Amino acid sequence: MDEIAWYGVNSGGRTHEVGQKRANAWGLHDMLGNVQEWVSDWFAWVYPSGAVTDPTGPGAGSRRVVRGGGWSIGAGVVRSAIRRYGSPGGRDNGFGFRLVRTE
Repeated sequence: MDEIAWYGVNSGGRTHEVGQKRANAWGLHDMLGNVQEWVSDWFAWVYPSGAVTDPTGPGAGSRRVVRGGGWSIGAGVVRSAIRRYGSPGGRDNGFGFRLVRTE
């Protein structure tokens, strides 16, 4: 875990500049840990039944999804499948977003 993510044990209680950890198989850095990813999906407690690819949740709601664990999170929950939620107007120093540039 230390090679790929900033999380509760190795973060020093803060975020870090992107690219200091090993990239994943697609060449992307910091997709786990550092900040929890604030995404545009509305939160729902239950996923759809059956097989789905990239479920987006309900069409509206009061809470947005946050994924991926962050600098203050334990190693057991620093993974992309973790889903939490936050208020769209709320703030948290552990939430962020990820930018991806295509060439």
